[in-house]
Amino acid sequence: MHLIFFDLDGTLLNDASEISPFTKETLILLSENNIAHTVATGRSMLSAKSIVAGHDFALPQIYNNGVTIWDPRNLQLTLENLLSSAEISTVIDAAVSVGITPFVHAIDYNHHYVFHPATRHDVEKDLIDKYFSQSDVKLLSLDALSNDSQVTNISMIGSADAVGEMWRKVAAHENLTAYSGVALEGSHFRWMDVHHCLANKGAAVTRLKAQLGASNIICFGDSDNDLSMFALADESYAPENAKDEIKNSASAVIGHNHADGIAHFLRERFSL
Repeated sequence: MHLIFFDLDGTLLNDASEISPFTKETLILLSENNIAHTVATGRSMLSAKSIVAGHDFALPQIYNNGVTIWDPRNLQLTLENLLSSAEISTVIDAAVSVGITPFVHAIDYNHHYVFHPATRHDVEKDLIDKYFSQSDVKLLSLDALSNDSQVTNISMIGSADAVGEMWRKVAAHENLTAYSGVALEGSHFRWMDVHHCLANKGAAVTRLKAQLGASNIICFGDSDNDLSMFALADESYAPENAKDEIKNSASAVIGHNHADGIAHFLRERFSL
């Protein structure tokens, strides 16, 4: 049994962060030919909700770099490697010390919550006004965060220098790991996500491989958070726009994400 895992941003999605019509048709062809496929993304369920809607991803889906697995068939939510209270405090203190607002993400069966202190910069306020406030997330004061909250990750956005300093602080902690990239708001801003170090896509892929009885794992990705699943995949493919480290780790490099590289590859690979 083939089992395909798609990263979203920079991989399955085009540069407008959408699944193009051609790629959508290709996903339909995969379903019609009984080729199992799903997503493995660093995005939360909340931020991916509008993207995956209507695309018949019927199998369990991996979010938050492996912390969250959502099975849409039986409405089952699995959470692993959540952040502890001590780890949460460490990240919050470090973020505040470098002048960045930490956005603490928690989840349960009913809601996605984001806890945060007062924002310090316009780019953080824009994130709330243009994204969080327009979504189904429940925005709450950091003071409302309880020890029972199931925290999946802590995100932030700031200047390259501030995020770089934050990166060094996280790297010094044995139980934490972080991913970062250029923010859409401008090249002088960067985003950062902090997770428990045991949370990764590879662990979640291994879990689903056993659960679904797959024998051939095929992964697509473009960034460093995809390396863990590339390491265990039978086949791994990086689009032309991927980071060099990812392309060097892949079985092969395929077409650019904004040119439907994955869709063209799959149609040839499976004679769709």
